[in-house]
Amino acid sequence: MLLLVVFGGFLIFGFSENIKGPAIPKMQSEFQLDEMQLGLLLAVNSLGYLIACSFTGLLSARLGIKWTAILAFSSMTISGVLMYLSTNYAFLSASYFLMYIGNGMLEIGLAIMAARIFTKNTGTMMNLSHFFYGLSSTVAPVIASSMMGWSVFGGELGWRGMYLVMLSLSLLPVIPSIMGKFPGDDQITSERIPLKQFFKDKVAWLIVALLSFGVVSEMAVGGWLVYYLEKAYGWSLDAASSMLSIFFLFFMLSRLFLGPVTDKIGYTLSIMLFAAFSGICSIAAILIGQKAAILFAVAGIGIAPIYPTVMALLAKRYPTSTDSAITFTVTLMGIASVIGNLLIGVIIDGVGEFFQGTHGASEGSLLGLQAGYGFIGLLALLCSATSAILFFYLRKRKELI
Repeated sequence: MLLLVVFGGFLIFGFSENIKGPAIPKMQSEFQLDEMQLGLLLAVNSLGYLIACSFTGLLSARLGIKWTAILAFSSMTISGVLMYLSTNYAFLSASYFLMYIGNGMLEIGLAIMAARIFTKNTGTMMNLSHFFYGLSSTVAPVIASSMMGWSVFGGELGWRGMYLVMLSLSLLPVIPSIMGKFPGDDQITSERIPLKQFFKDKVAWLIVALLSFGVVSEMAVGGWLVYYLEKAYGWSLDAASSMLSIFFLFFMLSRLFLGPVTDKIGYTLSIMLFAAFSGICSIAAILIGQKAAILFAVAGIGIAPIYPTVMALLAKRYPTSTDSAITFTVTLMGIASVIGNLLIGVIIDGVGEFFQGTHGASEGSLLGLQAGYGFIGLLALLCSATSAILFFYLRKRKELI
């Protein structure tokens, strides 16, 4: 039952996160949004995620992981209904905000649950759990793009109906959540590290930094790749969505097959190598141009193992206080996500406007898109650099995991 909740939860999480790629251009057209507003929309979403991360650890301690998971799934379903009913940008933002509250609760709950269950081969099992996120993410853009064109009751389903249907699937994992017995809710030991102690831990801050760089780079692809391919290369929505699906195919397979590598060569070294590969692929794709667009997808191989490998690192380094470590790390990562998503929109808009006067509107817009997506690749390289700092720090102290 617990595996059904963990794997099913990540399936739902992948769908809810990555159906937005094909939907964003439709939302932009309907509500007449510019890039700054799109960046703000994604930043507000990340803020909801951040808020949820900050209280979910306490909530799971009070109510238990079972009811935390049930609340998370239910709130995501309700957000789908509200999204269907949204009539303006503010209403849409509020609906997205609620969805990310549910996502944040689910993410922390699943991470704590997995850390308690997977005490052996932790890197492999964490990556396998997150493989299901990649599985749903792979098909999400294509399914979403197709569903928006479905004819229902004489009209087009559209992005509203698509969100309603997809988020309603969140009710399915509620059944095993109710039936399952969840471990660890009553296991409070005297060895637990107080949450405030993490603020004094240099290693904890380095983990926050590398995870923040990696996750913002990962999540930004779902929000911006389709938009980039449409605007920069003139691709159709279906073609751009297919490339995003290929990204998540590599993403999914990476988590399925590279998990054992992280256990074999070490978590910190794995993150350093994988993040560098992802950043190099993304930047090379921009510099070479449309003929190298497949490198945008290949970057998924490197960025995919970052998050689950960090969760494994936290579980092994803080075995008696994993929930506190996850809450500290993911909450601060959420702050970086808010800033990161907003920055991408600002960079695209600002660089585009700066060069429009000298290079023309079309060329200026292209340069803005390249700068924004280049920032996504740069974040992956910063993740690798931070991992290198952590690697040498831990090796010097003989604490490598």
